[in-house]
Amino acid sequence: MKETIVVKIGGNALNHLPETFFQQLKTWWLEGKRILIVHGGGPQISAWSKRLKLSVEKIDGIRVTSQETLDVTKAVLIGVVQPKLCQTIADSGLPVIGLNASDDNLLTGEYLNQAKYGQVGKISDINANYLEGLLRDQIGILAPLAQTEDGKWLNVNADMAAAKIAIQLQAEALVLLTDVPGVLHSGKVVSQLTENSANELVENNVIKSGMMPKIKASFTAIRNGVGNTFITDDLGRPGTKFQNN
Repeated sequence: MKETIVVKIGGNALNHLPETFFQQLKTWWLEGKRILIVHGGGPQISAWSKRLKLSVEKIDGIRVTSQETLDVTKAVLIGVVQPKLCQTIADSGLPVIGLNASDDNLLTGEYLNQAKYGQVGKISDINANYLEGLLRDQIGILAPLAQTEDGKWLNVNADMAAAKIAIQLQAEALVLLTDVPGVLHSGKVVSQLTENSANELVENNVIKSGMMPKIKASFTAIRNGVGNTFITDDLGRPGTKFQNN
């Protein structure tokens, strides 16, 4: 669906959505774009985990997820973060619908590496027909969780989830909205990034672990048919654009 735009919003960015965010959504909506927002909630999940005295551990930017942490993740994403985001966007005058993996087998997944990460998965399939039908009439707000074929829930990195969905929908754009204006080098935004230049920045410790899932997701999307991919803190600014070598 070349008229589809997938936006991933990080947990930090959720608390500081500028007016340009809503203006751009309205512009896309009036242009007839289909919009899917995949929302994170990392800071909120960490805060609730600490309240419940659960360990908070990440490996290469991926949250290690015990069954207890998975239960907290589901509750926070679907019960706290998603309703708040839906209400905020609805208050701006746009039609929205909250979505998760249990809606008509929307997101099917498999374990990423259970021994290393626990109840963490990657998306193996999406119910594209169901999703495409929904997005004709409203903006979708989707939690990055998946279910295995036998119904077990999995925590999925929101950046990689957004990339996988954008690929399967053959979206015209994937925007990873975070709390920084793009990939930074010497205090300045890198306007364009290829895999070769990204690898150099990783080797020089400019790109660090927290940004790695976003970098990986962006290049995965570009390699697999998504039209444009950006990391930014404002839908009104392109931030860092990703390109094939």
